[in-house]
This record gives sequence, structure tokens and C-alpha cells, in this order.
Amino acid sequence: MTNWVTTRAQVKAFVEQHVYPAEDVLDNGVPGGAPDEAMAVMRGLMAEAKRQGLWALGHPKHIGGQGMPFLDYVYVNEVIGRSQHAQVALGTHSLQDSIMLDLYAAPEWREAYLAPLVAGDIFPSFAMTEPDIASSDPTQLMTRAVLDGDEWVIEGRKWFTTGAAGAEYTTVMCRTEGDDVAPHSAFSMIVVPTKTPGYRIIRDTPVLGLKHGLSGHYEVAYENVRVPAGNLLGTRGAGFRIAQQRLGPGRIFHCMRWLGQAQRAFDLMCRRLHERTAFGEKLADKQLMQKHVFDSAAEIQACRLLTLDAARKIDAGDEARIEIGMIKVVGAQMVHNVADRAIQVFGAKGLTPDTPLHIIYRHAREARIYDGPDEVHITSVAKRLLKAYAGNGPGIDFGERDGEVVTRDAARP
Repeated sequence: MTNWVTTRAQVKAFVEQHVYPAEDVLDNGVPGGAPDEAMAVMRGLMAEAKRQGLWALGHPKHIGGQGMPFLDYVYVNEVIGRSQHAQVALGTHSLQDSIMLDLYAAPEWREAYLAPLVAGDIFPSFAMTEPDIASSDPTQLMTRAVLDGDEWVIEGRKWFTTGAAGAEYTTVMCRTEGDDVAPHSAFSMIVVPTKTPGYRIIRDTPVLGLKHGLSGHYEVAYENVRVPAGNLLGTRGAGFRIAQQRLGPGRIFHCMRWLGQAQRAFDLMCRRLHERTAFGEKLADKQLMQKHVFDSAAEIQACRLLTLDAARKIDAGDEARIEIGMIKVVGAQMVHNVADRAIQVFGAKGLTPDTPLHIIYRHAREARIYDGPDEVHITSVAKRLLKAYAGNGPGIDFGERDGEVVTRDAARP
């Protein structure tokens, strides 16, 4: 594996030269569904990524990936994020799912799914959010699984199951324990092949008017779905622990991809300012436009440093709950602000499909809700900070937290 700087440049070139030109087609297709042209184009991109040695960079080597170190891969994710389709084209979309299978799945499911998942031969999906409850509090999830002999019987409804239409299986978060069990020990994750009787896709749910193409969000009903007892991931009641292992690094990757989207919007904005004139003067010479440039550059870099700081703590073995919560909120607001300014600079054209800004803007608005709404992260982080000062406590010195990471890093082999 070359160093991350070289790999990042190679991935950026791949995204710009191969993925960007295919976006119009890819925006209109789903794996395994119509139109077939989109899937054919995506398969071509996946083959090209493999040919260039850019496939499955962050997956561990022992499951078929290239074993790129976590922090190196974080930097690469920034340029992968420039297009919503690049994750699939480069085989990075399955990283969290493949690691879950590797760590927790029964041998038969590791054998059936793991190698083809990493190779991109099959697609995964993950079901947690539900339509009828406040999913920001996952202890309210209503989907239940009851053990009947040697089978789990699952009843419930999920939505925003990304990629379900083309997925080989869905990992379902559901309640498996009785009401007498503490909520955070009452939920489990179960692997459900999508061809199982009773697994019924209700609809592709457009988000702010967008059907997300290869990454569509589906509402799925689980109606007397029966799967073997061995489909359980990990142990009974371990769902939240497994989810936390999935979501922490996942939010780092989200934030880095948002930075990639923001950088793309920033590049478009700055080029537009040089191309257009108003009242005999380039837009680039207008002070109000220069303020857009300054604010966007400052927000991108501030968010970038916050995210890299959180990534270093994760890599050093810290759960980084405070840092993860902060970047989830700051990152979502940052990409929204940058995209909004870019659209303002483009004027009417920024509202049309002539640029990717309308898609970036809508994705930015989504970002403030999925993986936990802003309000939950803000409250959670504030409570953790305030707790450190309660009863004349020592408080939190962020400089000392940096020192803790440096100390741990130095001690690692």
C-alpha cells in the first residue's frame, strides 16, 4: 500500500474522471432494478477501481481488503465524499457491514456473505429507523423478534433501509428481550436475507424530492419473517454495543465525506466567481462575494480539524463521545452553509440539475437528521461537558485530552 497522500490523489482523480461523468445515469438506478443501465455503469466503475488498485481500501486484509490504516483511510474518505456514488464504485460502502459480519456473525454467514460483500458481488443493508416512533431514542424501537424453537420470528416495520432493493441481506435491529430487561440490553441484531418470506419492500422513500439512485431509502415490512436462530449477530441483547462500534467510526466517515462535498461546492463557487461579471466587474471582486469565500473556507477547515481530532482519538482507543457528537452537528451545518453560499453565487443555475449543488444541498439537510438529529447530539455533548464540572469537578481541558491521545499513541507498538 502506498502512503495515504498518493492514494488520496489517485482516488480523487478516479472520482473526478470516472464517477462525475456517470452521475446523471447513476442518480436514476438501483442495484438489481430498473434501469439496468445504471447498474451496468456502476459495475464498470467497480471494475475500473479494482483495475487501478483502489478497491476496498479500508477493509482489513484478512477479509479481502487492502488494510489501509484507519487514519489514512479517513483522509481518503474526504475525496470519496465528493460524489454520493463513489462509495459503491470504490467498494467502501460495505466497510461497516463487513466488519460487523467478521466480528459477530456465525461461521455460515461469514462464509456465505463476507467474501462476496467485500468483493462487491453482493450489497448489504441495515435497518434501524422506524416510521412510527421517535427513532432518535432507539430504545423505543417497536420491531420485535421472538425465538420460536430454533427460529427467530420477526414482526415490525422499518424505513430508510438504504439500498434494500438490491441488497442480499438486511441486518435488523430489533427487540429480543422482555420488558423487564433494561432497554439498552434488550435489543439485538439479526441477519435477514432479503428473499426471506415476509420481507416486503413497501416503497422507495424519496428524500426532499430525490430518489437516491443506487442508494435509495426503502420502507420494509417484516411480516412473520422466520430466520434461523444462528442469524443473530453476537449475543442476545448486544445490539446497542454493536451499533456503537458501527456508528462511531461511521460518523467520522460521514463527516469526512461531507467535507468532500463542501470542497466540491467551494471549488464550483470560486470558479463561478471568476467566470461571471455584474455591473462591469467580476463577481470575484465583489466584497460580499469575498465574504462567502472567507466564511466557507474557514468553516471547512475548522470542521476538518475537529473531525481529524476525533479520528485520532478513535484510533488511539478512545470512544471520543464528545468529539464525535460535536463533529456530527458542526459537520452537517458546515456542508449546508457552504452549499447554500455556492447556490447563492450561481443564482438560478444553482437551483437546476446543471450543477451538483442542488443534490449536495439536499444531502446537507438530511445530514442534520440521520445518525441522530442535531438536538440529541447537542444535548448529549453538553451533558457530558457539564457533568465534568458538577460538584466542583475538574472539568474538561481539551488540551489535556490531546495530551492523552499523544501519550496513548506513543505507547502503541
